[in-house]
Amino acid sequence: MEKTKTELLSTEVRHLDITKFDFVNLVESMQHTAFQARNLARAAKIYNQMLEDKNCGVILCLAGSLISAGLKKVILDMIDNNMVDVIVSTGANIVDQDFFEGLGFKHYQGSPHLDDITLQSLAIDRIYDTLIDEDQLRICDNTLCDIADSMEPKPYSSREFIQEMGRYLEKHGKTKDSIVLRAYQKNIPIFVPAFSDCSAGFGLVMHQVKHPTQHVSIDSVKDFRELTQLKIAAKETGLLMVGGGVPKNFAQDVVVAAELLGAEVPLHKYAVQITVADERDGALSGSTLREACSWGKVSVVHEQMVYSEATLAFPLIVGYAYGKGAWKTRGQRTYSKLFTKTATATVA
Repeated sequence: MEKTKTELLSTEVRHLDITKFDFVNLVESMQHTAFQARNLARAAKIYNQMLEDKNCGVILCLAGSLISAGLKKVILDMIDNNMVDVIVSTGANIVDQDFFEGLGFKHYQGSPHLDDITLQSLAIDRIYDTLIDEDQLRICDNTLCDIADSMEPKPYSSREFIQEMGRYLEKHGKTKDSIVLRAYQKNIPIFVPAFSDCSAGFGLVMHQVKHPTQHVSIDSVKDFRELTQLKIAAKETGLLMVGGGVPKNFAQDVVVAAELLGAEVPLHKYAVQITVADERDGALSGSTLREACSWGKVSVVHEQMVYSEATLAFPLIVGYAYGKGAWKTRGQRTYSKLFTKTATATVA
């Protein structure tokens, strides 16, 4: 007997809380093993080095379906405890998943073996073994259209638009547990270089059709320029990359862009990437950090690839650094203030 929509959307995905576990002993034990366990232990130590380095700005890159998979609180704990200073992400994580949950909606446990034709008929979208109510996603699309309607018609960086999304959630959101909201409140910039490749794209298309001559648009070059400005201001930087794709390349490229502008900036001093992609096809997601060194982007002194699925490796790496406690004496960087007319980024 086929299940109803209500029955299918009944078991919520619960977000993992790294503060409730001791990851330090586990990860330190893994450094004495082999294969990806040892790689993960070294990656966790490198991330912890980023937090211990008082001059280092930490850039978190997010690709893949992470918030829907229960990793939102890991990122919230990073924000709350000054363990991240900049976020570069796919639109799905920030808009379709985090902002979506900020509006009060949920992701649900499902199965990869469900009948997708049946799911389509019930307006349920599947991400491997998680489920989303398509009708609620449409509300998310419409809300983004409303936000655009309320803004002055002109080009914006994705960072600027996401700030407006944070402002919206502060007034109208249904939960305080939102990456978009918390980053807005703590002046942590979020960049989504391929901003139209998510619910934001649907919302902005509707907005521009309603306002064909005077409308909001997203300037991807401004995104690139702003993150390059940030690299120039921060100087020393470290990358913690979950997955690859556009966020990875965007964050790495700013070193070259800064040099083209005549700024003397160092390579990214630290770099960790969690991926399941293979380097042998030449694609970006699996390309090694050592390969990035050949392009003048990443130093190879403190770098580590971890070939693991993100829901396994990411909480262990962040949980280890949380347990080590370097964040307790780390200053808050308010990098969003770099882009205001009257303020500059500070370290509290």
